[in-house]
Amino acid sequence: MKRRRPRWTLNQRLEALAFVLMLTLILLFTFMRPMTELERTLVRGELVVATRISTTTYQPWSEGSDGLEYDLTTAFADSLGVRLKLVVPGRFDEILPMVAGGRVDMAAAGITMTRARLGEVRFGPAYHQVTEQVVYRSGEPAPESLDELQQHPLTVIAGSSHVETLAMLRRQYPDLQWEELAGITPEELLRQVWEGKVALAVADSIELASMRRFYPELRAAMDLSEPHFLAWAFPRHKDRTLIQAAERFFEAYAADGRLAQLLERHYGHMEVLDYPGILTFMNRIRERLPRHEPLFREAAEYYDVDWRLLAAISYQESHWNPNAVSRTGVRGLMMLTQATAGQLGVQDRTDPRESVFGGAEYFMNLHERLPMGISEPDRTWMALAAYNVGMGHLHDARRITRAQDKDPDRWIDVMEHLPLLSQPNWYSNTRYGYARGWEPVQYVQNIRGFYDILTWFTTPEQSREQRPPSDSAPPATHPPDPLEILPLGL
Repeated sequence: MKRRRPRWTLNQRLEALAFVLMLTLILLFTFMRPMTELERTLVRGELVVATRISTTTYQPWSEGSDGLEYDLTTAFADSLGVRLKLVVPGRFDEILPMVAGGRVDMAAAGITMTRARLGEVRFGPAYHQVTEQVVYRSGEPAPESLDELQQHPLTVIAGSSHVETLAMLRRQYPDLQWEELAGITPEELLRQVWEGKVALAVADSIELASMRRFYPELRAAMDLSEPHFLAWAFPRHKDRTLIQAAERFFEAYAADGRLAQLLERHYGHMEVLDYPGILTFMNRIRERLPRHEPLFREAAEYYDVDWRLLAAISYQESHWNPNAVSRTGVRGLMMLTQATAGQLGVQDRTDPRESVFGGAEYFMNLHERLPMGISEPDRTWMALAAYNVGMGHLHDARRITRAQDKDPDRWIDVMEHLPLLSQPNWYSNTRYGYARGWEPVQYVQNIRGFYDILTWFTTPEQSREQRPPSDSAPPATHPPDPLEILPLGL
């Protein structure tokens, strides 16, 4: 017997029709509504960022790029799963109009948050702070107060926050005068101060600290402002999805210590070297380095390391004096101990070639012996610390670091705990005992400063041969991490 299909009632048919219409409207709304800023970025697969070239923001090397803003925006783009595209306009004062006009997704250029700029763009989370300073060259006349500043012409970069600050100060100091230069970088402006072409300039404190490594005669006459925050700039339209993504990124980046690590990497060693030390180093670059540079280059090529890093280690050890001898008996350009020289097959520690090749081999051996979990540039900094204090003491400091709930694979955390190796209540519970733990910290920071200066002063052809220590992958094989196979003892 054939079964009859049940018939829908009129109400059931109307309900079904209503459901279909509702589903159709939902689908139409979904596909017809405008995409958000974040969705457009994801669909495009590209984050377009305006920036500027500077030692503190972005430096495009032929074999890779560097700079705090470059590293931060690269990490943000990676968190979104898109490519980073950097746009560098010809003038600093073109950056914010590019953001406001929607020609870029955002700007990351060491931009100071100011009241006037809040009317033009939106700012993301603050990630650092700077103070605006009046800069002069040592030995030249410099004002000591804002009253005296009225008697001196200033030079500033057009479109910078410094113009806004001076305009506000002019209300109280009506005789303030300044010239605004367009199409010039902070480095170029500060170099003109150093060369005597400009008497006084206004610059951010981190720009001055960065450039003083290369032009140590630069000085801050006075602070022109209270500390200001740096932040990324976004368009002011109602859609806040991209800026909200940046807020989530910075929250996570700060929470796990990566932001502090990045700030230390770029700024932590800037003011370690004092004025006499920098001048002496520059004199030795002219007087002694040419004699040994070919040897550093040869060893660097053989061991696949940056020659300027070897040169910086050697300067920290011996000031490029092949006959140097320390109070503890280490000697030569790379200051090898007798025991280390014996292990490396170095017969004459005062022979420049044997010393440099031996030192390079020893450093790379330390570098490769570090646990796989330590990435660059922390890997290089810790290998340098081990070169100074020994691998055993370094691992003791790493164990203390872990016991204090910090990351033993990050230099910023280990350097904080290395000095504890000189305190009885700490070193008495370590495997290798007492060490002057503050020395490797200073040692590493000095070498980082020397390395930066060498990189700055080498010619373009020389300075592009090797990349500074970066986030490259560690060697493929490593011994087990001693922190995992030894008892903590703390």
